[in-house]
Amino acid sequence: MVDKLVLKQIIQNNREEIEQYQIVHRDVLTDGFNCCIFVGVRRGGKSFVLYEKIQQMLSEGHSWNEILYLNFEDDRLSGLDINDLDTILECHMEMGGVPKPALFLDEIQNIDGWEKFARRVADSKYMVWITGLNAKMLSKEMMTTLGGRYIPIEVYPFSFAEYLRWAAIPFDDQSLLSTGARVKLKQAYEEYFKWGGLPESLGLPVKRNYISSVYQKIYLGDICTRNKISNPNLLRLLIKKMAEGVKQPVSYTRLAQVLSSVGGKITIPTASSYIGYSEDAWLILRLHNIASAFAEKETNCKYYFVDNGILSILLIDPETTLLENLVALHLFRIYGHDPDNERVFFYNSNVEVDFYIPEDEMAIQVSYSVSKDKDTWDREVGALQKLPKVLSCKRRLVLTYDEAQTIEDEYGTIEVIPCWKWLLGKSGHRQ
Repeated sequence: MVDKLVLKQIIQNNREEIEQYQIVHRDVLTDGFNCCIFVGVRRGGKSFVLYEKIQQMLSEGHSWNEILYLNFEDDRLSGLDINDLDTILECHMEMGGVPKPALFLDEIQNIDGWEKFARRVADSKYMVWITGLNAKMLSKEMMTTLGGRYIPIEVYPFSFAEYLRWAAIPFDDQSLLSTGARVKLKQAYEEYFKWGGLPESLGLPVKRNYISSVYQKIYLGDICTRNKISNPNLLRLLIKKMAEGVKQPVSYTRLAQVLSSVGGKITIPTASSYIGYSEDAWLILRLHNIASAFAEKETNCKYYFVDNGILSILLIDPETTLLENLVALHLFRIYGHDPDNERVFFYNSNVEVDFYIPEDEMAIQVSYSVSKDKDTWDREVGALQKLPKVLSCKRRLVLTYDEAQTIEDEYGTIEVIPCWKWLLGKSGHRQ
């Protein structure tokens, strides 16, 4: 049984700390749902979503008597079990709290049986916002227990717009008329492009060390330890190989062959399992080929990394890879990335197109530059000129690092747009 005095001290400490946080508004849509499970990569900002909501409630006139926040990774709460969760509610009431506070429960997967408590308070009409490790939070067993009472909400590291808000760099159309403002934005773009948007890395003079430590926690803790992987070096090599091949479909068979030649024997099922574990930890995100037969859809996918900073530390010459990864992440933010991911695809059959979004009939190619090399132009633009013969294309884009132009053909217009403009919604695409 946890000491009530200690619990009350923790609750009070949390109140004081959350009020002090400088929060950047996150573009995370909860659609008015009272019971949400926030999923995403470790250190990707899930807790900050809770803090922002709490600060919003306080600014609207609610008091801490109506709000209860706990982070179950607090070492003072080690040894807590399911029976102590009701004790936490008792402590809140003894501190003057209302009987049914809004519950903000951070990293609750550390409590065995948490899902039974979560279901009970949802049934009792509490507002409940929960974060935790994705594999545990979204397993079929957990979602069955929760019985549809909670909606999963995806939280990614900062988008470029969120990054600019943090940096206090304006990006409205009026501000961008100023040369000085555009220079600042371009400098921020270069930084964000390479080092991504893990919230706690922002502002650090040397980001590599922090990002490396986060990656090690994901790789060793969320993947190796949780899944009892006996050969961490093979997993490390697999992740490295996937980083090098971000822009290309990954074949389990080919991956197993390559790894067996450099790191010791690995079977195709093991390679598949390692990829699955990495997806569970949200280190990598899967993209299907819309032109594939059903059997190939799961075994020949493209994979992207959840943050450009993590991808940067795994590559030697990452520029073109980072650009495509950045576009993939933004598309996942817009359209979501559920386990089936039937909203964003790539196309690889008679031509290769990096991204295709059926509901908006939009095709996207990504190229660092299309103006410097004729072969690149022919490949990237040529594919978009051929795709309308097999798929409906209301909009066709080539996203570059910083080039712009318009191309006309028999199917209409192909827009060449700088990626930074597209990320900020400056090109008219859906936001």
